Amino acid sequence: MRLTERHVAFVQPAIIDEAMPDPQPGYERATIEDHLTTWRSLKAKEPDLSEIWIFAYGSLIWKPACEVVEMRVGILRGWHRAFCLGWNTRWRGSEENPGLMLALDRGGACKGVLYRLPSAGVEENVVKLFEREMAWKPSAFPPRWVNVASRDGNVRALTFCIDRNSGRYVTGLSPHEVAAVLARAAGSRGSMAEYLYETVTRLESMGLHDTHLWELQELVAEHIEAVYGGD
Repeated sequence: MRLTERHVAFVQPAIIDEAMPDPQPGYERATIEDHLTTWRSLKAKEPDLSEIWIFAYGSLIWKPACEVVEMRVGILRGWHRAFCLGWNTRWRGSEENPGLMLALDRGGACKGVLYRLPSAGVEENVVKLFEREMAWKPSAFPPRWVNVASRDGNVRALTFCIDRNSGRYVTGLSPHEVAAVLARAAGSRGSMAEYLYETVTRLESMGLHDTHLWELQELVAEHIEAVYGGD
């Protein structure tokens, strides 16, 4: 793997602040009641679920937002992970160098991680998850139920898929253009280089190779080296 912690250190912000940033123009902060309403609507569509699973494909793999009691690897067909959620000018980007976040987009397949929530406190944990993933409204990647294949059988799980009608949907960029964005962007919660590094590292450690992300980590390292010097 070419992208290393040393590369990441070059573009990390001086201060990491986990506090919730102000929403971007056109959005407002989602409330707990908003999240509860979303959860109740989702739950009504799947009333017979005895277990609640989350399908993680990005930062939730290496930084779960809530308590989990079981993990499985799985594959989601019909969706693929892509840096298509933009433009991030708060968490991992700035007005000068906005970032692109991962979301699931239509087509292909995605290898990821299934997390099962504890049976006690499901609603509380779902709200924590939504607070992390949908801090602002309207959400550009609302949650939905999907079918994920695992070695232990198919699992019905919640995940977050891009709304192609959202103004935050970004498409048509080449891998080199995406890499240039990821190599520069950093915000209150860290850099996009760190986001990519942690995601690829964790996926590889579980034997989940993503060809597209592997190409991007090579390109991001190359961009950082061109600016800051060799590793």
